[in-house]
Amino acid sequence: MSKQSGLSIGDKPTGGCACGDHDVVDYPELDTRVIPHAIRHATIFGALSSIAPERGMIIVANHNPLPLLAQLEERAPGEFEVTYLEEGPEVYKVQFVRR
Repeated sequence: MSKQSGLSIGDKPTGGCACGDHDVVDYPELDTRVIPHAIRHATIFGALSSIAPERGMIIVANHNPLPLLAQLEERAPGEFEVTYLEEGPEVYKVQFVRR
């Protein structure tokens, strides 16, 4: 049988996990706790501006990022879907997905 890309004709490609949970989206995380305060919001907005539609990222913070969320809504009203993945009290994880 001929081989193409290491597979026999009729073989199914393998790779990844075998758990069957392939709908889980793996967005990159930005740990804002290590970014100097003076440039933190600018860094986050820069990262968010690079996200393509239907893609996203997760920020990790040591406080509820309500001021950031208010700024984001002023700058880009309704452009991102925001979901809390973890809500403190020591760590907050917030997912942003561009609509």
